[in-house]
Amino acid sequence: MSVPEPSRPQSFRATDSPWFWGLTFAVMGLVGIAMIAPKFSRRQGQLERRFLGRQQAAIERDRRAAGLPPVDLADSAFEPADLGAEAAGGPPPIVPLWTLATAATAVAIASAVMLAREVSRARRGTSAISR
Repeated sequence: MSVPEPSRPQSFRATDSPWFWGLTFAVMGLVGIAMIAPKFSRRQGQLERRFLGRQQAAIERDRRAAGLPPVDLADSAFEPADLGAEAAGGPPPIVPLWTLATAATAVAIASAVMLAREVSRARRGTSAISR
């Protein structure tokens, strides 16, 4: 019978870590958000203007159904140039993009910290499983 040789510890590969992939996907998500932000804001502004218009029309239908005097919706309408710019007095966006960017940043930071922790453990020779 042969005696099995003690196995040598395998070298650490970052690509084997789920934290590496979490960091990679989060950073690519941030790059994607940065690339689509201008187009997203224009498109989201259009969708929100339609939503607000339909909401006002529904309110007016309910008013008329209740027997109240009709209100001219054109008098209460915003100019399209004012809606997209919050600084110009328009409403803030209903669905802001910064919430998604904040979540991706938090995931990237957490993944980077955990990956750095794994790398330092691998350099010291201790395993995360043995703790």
